[in-house]
Amino acid sequence: MKRFVATFHTHLSAILTRKALQRAGITATLTPVPRKLSSSCGSCVFYEAEDPSYACMDEDTEAVYRVEGEDYILCRIISE
Repeated sequence: MKRFVATFHTHLSAILTRKALQRAGITATLTPVPRKLSSSCGSCVFYEAEDPSYACMDEDTEAVYRVEGEDYILCRIISE
């Protein structure tokens, strides 16, 4: 399993994405955005999965990063 973090334009989008990931059987947690990253709403979702699970992302998802220790590797910008 790999660890990912998704950032969002809205808090509601973060909540909807967390719920979609959980419905897909993926453990997901809503948290404040780490200082190394930025987000419009200040909320992010950390989750563990085999792949970035883009199909679970809400339309207001900003970006998805792979977590590598204390580093965040950009996987994809979803919307700007």
